[in-house]
Amino acid sequence: MRCPVCKTSKLDIILLAGVEVDYCPRCYGLWFEQDELQEAKNEKDRELRWFDIDLWKDPTRFRVSPGKKLCPQHKLPLYEVEYGDSNIRVDVCNLDQGIWLDRGEFKDIISYLKEKGDHEALYHYLKNLREETWEVFAGPEMLKEEILDVLAILKMLRYKFLVQHPTISQIISLLPR
Repeated sequence: MRCPVCKTSKLDIILLAGVEVDYCPRCYGLWFEQDELQEAKNEKDRELRWFDIDLWKDPTRFRVSPGKKLCPQHKLPLYEVEYGDSNIRVDVCNLDQGIWLDRGEFKDIISYLKEKGDHEALYHYLKNLREETWEVFAGPEMLKEEILDVLAILKMLRYKFLVQHPTISQIISLLPR
């Protein structure tokens, strides 16, 4: 496979957060095959495993790149998509749901998800807990993965509660067990 940016560099394989991905040794771009970005994100920060951005959910956010970048596998134009409500633009292949990230975008995505996840946990935790619990029964991932997502959000909510309500936390810790 050839790099969509350099066009001449052959992509090598590296291990990123426990996931084998293709990368360009020249421009340091990354090619994630279907679900590899989510797997790498989950391994990079386990507390973010519950928080996923579905790039394929809203087709109106897709804009065709005018021949700038081609899919390394299919040699067809990649679509440019905004990652969630961030300012990060990623290139995706609609045939195999592969994702191309330019240099530094994986780090930017993790930072964005941490900030967004903290906001979601603080201000919408009941909604998120309800959604994650429902996914245990009807979610797109395997049962084990969905249960781990619920446990991750519960763990995070416990930490957020301790930070937001230190007085209540102190009182609870003084209660006899």
